[in-house]
Order: sequence, then C-alpha cells, then structure tokens
Amino acid sequence: MIERYTRPAMKKIWSEENKYDNWLKVELAVCEAWTEEGIIPVSDMEKLRSAKYDMVLMDEIFNRTRHDMTAFLQSITAHLGDEGRWLHLGLTTHDVLDTAQALQLVQSADVLLEDLDQLITAVGKRAVEHKNTLTMGRTHGVHAEPTTFGLKLAIWWDELRRHRHRLLEAKETVSYGKISGAVGTHATVPPHVEERVCSLFGLKAAPVSNQVLQRDRHAQFVTTLALIACSLEKFATEIRSLQRTEIREVEEPFGEGQTGSSAMPHKKNPELSERVCGLARLIRGYSITAMENVALWHERDISHSSAERLILPDSSMALDYILSLFTEVISGLRIHTDRMMANIEITNGLIFSQRVLLALIEAGLQRERAYEIIQNCSMQSWEDGSDFRQLILSEKDVVNSLDKYIIESIFDYKYYTRHVDASFARLGIEKGY
Repeated sequence: MIERYTRPAMKKIWSEENKYDNWLKVELAVCEAWTEEGIIPVSDMEKLRSAKYDMVLMDEIFNRTRHDMTAFLQSITAHLGDEGRWLHLGLTTHDVLDTAQALQLVQSADVLLEDLDQLITAVGKRAVEHKNTLTMGRTHGVHAEPTTFGLKLAIWWDELRRHRHRLLEAKETVSYGKISGAVGTHATVPPHVEERVCSLFGLKAAPVSNQVLQRDRHAQFVTTLALIACSLEKFATEIRSLQRTEIREVEEPFGEGQTGSSAMPHKKNPELSERVCGLARLIRGYSITAMENVALWHERDISHSSAERLILPDSSMALDYILSLFTEVISGLRIHTDRMMANIEITNGLIFSQRVLLALIEAGLQRERAYEIIQNCSMQSWEDGSDFRQLILSEKDVVNSLDKYIIESIFDYKYYTRHVDASFARLGIEKGY
C-alpha cells in the first residue's frame, strides 16, 4: 500500500522488520522446545537466544539462492558458531512463514477491531443526536415516505456491529499456527513441540495440516475485510448522494483553506467518501484472489505466496485507512435539517398518498375507487405542481368519507416516526450516549 493510504500502526505490523522479527521468534521458540526435549544442549540454546538476522546479508544471499528462508537462515548462522546448526531443525519454510504470518493477521485484526469500535461509537452518537430529525426516505432514488436521519444511521450502526462479530470470528480462524514438517506428517517434529510453540504466541496448533495452513482461513479473513469495506462504500455512497447540490442535506467536513477544484473555487466535493468507495473496490478485488488461493496442488504449491504478499498487507492497511477516514467523515458531518424539511415538502404533499388510501379504505370506500381518486390527484400534482393535500380536499368522495379532523391528522409527519423510539430501544443504541 502506498504511503498516502497507510497508517503507522498497521504499517509497522506489515513491515519487513516485523515479519523477520516474527520469523526469528518462531525459529527460537522451536529451538527452546527442542532444548526441553533434550535435543539441543542448554549451552547452545543460551548462545542461540542472542541470534540476529542481517538484512543486508540476507539480500546478498537471496540474489544467489532466490529463496527467502534460506537467505534468512544463512544471514543468522553467518554470525553464529556451531550452535547455528540447530536453527530450523525438522522444519519446513511454511512452518515458520505461516505461524509468523498468523501473528501479523491477529495483530491486524486487533487494530481493525479498534477502528471499528471508534466508528461504531461515532455513528451511534450521531444516530442518537438525530433520532427525530425528519428526512425524506427514498426508494429507486425517488421520494417514498419520511424517515429520520437518526434511523438511517442506526441501521448503519447495527450493520457495523455485525461486522465486528464477523471480524472476531475471522480473527479466531486465523489464530492458528503449524509446526508439522515438510508435508504435515510430524515425521520430523512431534505434535507436542508444535503445540508448545503455538501456545507461546497465543495461537492454537492446527489440528491437521499439510505443508501449509489451509487457505480457507486466510480467505475468510480477507472476505470479512471486503464485507466491511462493502458497507463502508454503501454508507459513503449515501453521503455522496445526499451532498449533491440538488439535495444538499449533508456535507462532509471541509476545512479552512481546503480546495475542491483547481478550476472552480466554489466546489465542495465529497472526496473523502469517494476515496472510501475507491479503496473499498480494491479490497473487494483482493477477496477474489484470497478465495482463488484456497485451491493448491496436492500438499502445497507456491501460487498463493506471491498473491498473499500483496493482498494480506494491502487489504489490512486499506481497510484500516478507510475505517479511520469514514470515522472522520461521520464525526464532522454537517447535517442540514432545514434542507431535509424543504426536500420533504418539494413534492407538495404527494408523500401522503398511502396515508389517504389507507384512511379511505378503513372508512369504507372500495380500494379501487380510493386508488383511482388518489392517483388522479397525484398525477395532477406531478404535472402542474399543485398541492396534493388541497386536491384531495376538493374530492367529494374523500370529504364525505373522512371528517376534517381525520383528514388533518392524515397529513401529520409524526405518523411516520411514531415507532422510531421502539427501533432504538430494540438496538439498545442509546446506552452509553
């Protein structure tokens, strides 16, 4: 991931230094286990604990061997004596790589969970703040019936909580290591050594493995990140739509001195939300690659390796970035309640059509006749801009079926939001805000 879209904590997790540090930790943990088994002399283990890799030398060796693990090990043993022979005893490359990579995935999940918690809090606060703020509900992009902006955000809040649960499950799925040898038979390293090493890192030993951990685990992790990104794109797309000049019900934060266009000084663009949408597409693409990595030849091949060098760090870093960015958007979002009310009224009361229909049916008018009356009034209102409410009041069948009190109550916006409190109570969203 390029620097522009990388945050420090996640960048550190996926740095080359952290990767090799984890490799060394795994190698030394295995040596400790062999020492307990009486295979490695205690005196040699004492020397091994000070082992260090040499990145400059590693690069030189790699240019000759074209093998990461070989270069890594030789860069260590070049600075050791005879005790260096114990490194990598009974292991295959992916015993180290997969176990160390599991540590990075768990660390990434912890950062992303913290990001999610911050966004859930930000969305929850704004939802409660605007629980009763009337806004136009739209279906197919067309005015439907009123809702509240708080209810819109409460739906997002609930969706984010589901993602938190999914991410916890994905973290659990990748919290596994393997120290089982060349094709996973434990022929060169017994299961209890594997269990000891994994437990040192807070991982569980894979119940069974071949030369690699099975990639359905990694696919679940990346697809979970992609699902979270999908929701962020959904939310960001809504903000982009509501910020259009014709609607202008919300606006992203726009700082003093910020510019929206090099050519048009008046522009205030939803560029933060657009950025969220763009990077969400990237993460979704990585989920396809992660799923394609599941199918490997026999006990393993290396087709997944090159792809994972990109998709695991980049999907983690990209999601970390857009979670933080969208939290900033929600926290600083300008909400124009006056525009929301003006937009509700822009169709001259047409949104009350269903209310009138239901009232007429309940009053005894045949549904077909009621629908005909209301549709005729609606079409006239659409065509000439006349007020739907006045047109309805001019219809004899309506006036004869409904008394004035009932008619006036039909046009009360509060009818549409009378159960919002119940929805918020179901969610428990107001607790803590």
